[in-house]
Amino acid sequence: MADMKIGAYICKGCGLGERLDTGALENIASREGKADIVRQHDYLCSAEGVALIRKDIDEEGVDHVVVAACSRRAKTDAFRFEDVACSRVNLREGVIWIRPDTEEARETTQEMAEDYVRMGCAEVRHMKVPHPSNEQPRNTHVLVVGGGVSGMTAALEAARAGYAATIVEKADHLGGHAAELWRRIPTRAPYSDPEVPEIDAMIAAVQAEPNITVYLNARLKKTSGAPGRFYADIETPDGVVTESFGSIVQASGFKPYDANRLPEFGYGKSPDVVTQLELERMAREADGAPIKRPSDGKEVTKVVFVQCAGQRSDEEGHLPYCSGYCCSASIKQAMYFKDQNPDIDTVIYYTDLRTPGAGGEDFYRSAQDKEVIFSKAVVKEVTPGDGGLQVRLHDLILDEEAVTDADLVVLATGMVPNSGVDIEKLTKPNVEEAGDEAEGGQEAEATVEIPVESILNLDYRQGPDVPQLVHGFADSHFICFPYETRRTGIYTTGPVRRPMDIAQAMDDATGAAMKAIQEIENAARGRAAHPRSGDLSFPEFRKEGCTQCKRCTVECPFGAINEDEQRYPVFNESRCRRCGTCMGACPVRVISFENYSVDTVGQQIKAVEVPEESEEKPRILVLACENDAYPALDMAAHNGIAYSAFARVIPVRCLGSVNTIWVTDALNSGYDGVVLMGCRKGEDYQCHFVKGSEMAHYRMSKIFDTLQQLGLETERVVTHEVAITDIQRAPGLIDEMAQTIEQIGLSPLKF
Repeated sequence: MADMKIGAYICKGCGLGERLDTGALENIASREGKADIVRQHDYLCSAEGVALIRKDIDEEGVDHVVVAACSRRAKTDAFRFEDVACSRVNLREGVIWIRPDTEEARETTQEMAEDYVRMGCAEVRHMKVPHPSNEQPRNTHVLVVGGGVSGMTAALEAARAGYAATIVEKADHLGGHAAELWRRIPTRAPYSDPEVPEIDAMIAAVQAEPNITVYLNARLKKTSGAPGRFYADIETPDGVVTESFGSIVQASGFKPYDANRLPEFGYGKSPDVVTQLELERMAREADGAPIKRPSDGKEVTKVVFVQCAGQRSDEEGHLPYCSGYCCSASIKQAMYFKDQNPDIDTVIYYTDLRTPGAGGEDFYRSAQDKEVIFSKAVVKEVTPGDGGLQVRLHDLILDEEAVTDADLVVLATGMVPNSGVDIEKLTKPNVEEAGDEAEGGQEAEATVEIPVESILNLDYRQGPDVPQLVHGFADSHFICFPYETRRTGIYTTGPVRRPMDIAQAMDDATGAAMKAIQEIENAARGRAAHPRSGDLSFPEFRKEGCTQCKRCTVECPFGAINEDEQRYPVFNESRCRRCGTCMGACPVRVISFENYSVDTVGQQIKAVEVPEESEEKPRILVLACENDAYPALDMAAHNGIAYSAFARVIPVRCLGSVNTIWVTDALNSGYDGVVLMGCRKGEDYQCHFVKGSEMAHYRMSKIFDTLQQLGLETERVVTHEVAITDIQRAPGLIDEMAQTIEQIGLSPLKF
């Protein structure tokens, strides 16, 4: 700290020089901010402006930089000085663009700008230049779990990019369910006919690729470590092989829904009621010859396809979701019959026909041209009859009951993800339990029998597999970061992540392979994965102050914190996403990052000049998530949407990083209100760090006791869920707090 040299640089471009007294800002940075060098420039982001800063770094020894210009989300390349600590002061989007350009507003606009300069200088004084811990070397080996279309695609893409790949497949062959198909849904124009699968060519490409190793009849006995240094014990028929990997792609595919759960459709009662996958095997055996029904070998003259069999249903044991590919698969299979014999009666009963993809509509039209019949109906029952099957249905067009005969009935039963153990059901580590554990210093360990076979067998305290989302699909940040799971360096792809067809699975696997490669390179440099990709900082803690409460280990969404023999936390740099949830959880505030800490935010809060009560100028602290809420405020500024001049906005990495001390310090310092803005939580979460917003909401629900102890109204602290698209709503929430303060009065704690 003693050798720190601060340089503060104030931009006058984009109207800042016309709207603000930059000379006064210079004095603030110099006198109150204790900056050693303060300079103004007409356009700091220009080559000359950047060179000005660079020169002071190289020649004057400046190692802490304050850039007072535009939002930290703008001009990131221009103001990237990786060898110094840098604080961005948002004078453009955060001040002049959200304030009216009038004489009456000039005073409060200038006060905002001066406060933000104070805050930037206060922040940078408590920042350090982050350095990687050099925990692991560069490991260019990708582990791919599953040898179906998704797994083979991921391995091939990684190998072609120059990275080694190892496929672990539990079956005795590659290809997965796709290897059982006779034909596939078309992927090329004119999208009129089923295509010959390319699965054999793909298998041959995998076998011929020197960068790919394949283990068949194999499973993962144990997986441990972290990005850059995963270790997998691979159990094969010849014994256990242990290998090291840089990242992992889980492409474990799906299991067909069990049609035995559909007795109403006659499955199990008649061999002539089959699933789509069973029909594929029949078609492969026929290989273009007439398909014969299993019961007596008679050629099929009438076939009925039942869509959404056990899918899109609220009935217990059924799948509540659409598997996506089934309608196109039924159209393809109906063509098996029509292409062999146009006189075969072929009917597809559906409630909603869904044919996603570029050629979906063309494929459907081609089936109509081939006289495949599409009938909007709900099939109620299939029963064996004299010499065939009887199908009872409700016609949705005529709104009447009907019965038809069939030689063969095909059920579109859908996908069940092969994702392994449901960790959430095993442990259920909710926020309230985490708080209770912290209070008592004990951890409630759950002992639950594992209900299904594990895929990864992770040696993680959080469980043996990646968490699952709704309906059992493997974890992925489906809105913002496809493929990313809560286990850093492990990427899910294909139908284990969401329902999809072969074409979608291949695209999906390519993306997962690219993310696996990115993580290999990030881990080798000690950098974070999404969404703070490239961040070198990682958590540190003051051991002498730690109370071993376990809040950090329990609340970390990513399994990045273990414990040593003495139950002190052990932080894993390469698993860490740099969200700061552990920092927000720590009741004794001993966890910090070199460039983000309780002090970097706390000192900003204290740096704001809080007017005396007689001035009747409230101060509102806004802690805004940098991923959704802060961008929403920036975009509001771009759209000329104003909000209260009494707000002081501090971006935080995640609402989960908010330590309650920031709120209590703000209130004790005379702030009149505090607004927290985080991402949407819950089942349809949008939180970039998965659980951060949920954790923050829980913590803030406890703050009301503190408010009562201080003699303050509970309305002075509010927590909101804000989406990045809430361009109108986000500034409106700040104005709502300003109106609340106007109604209940200024804080009685003002000095």
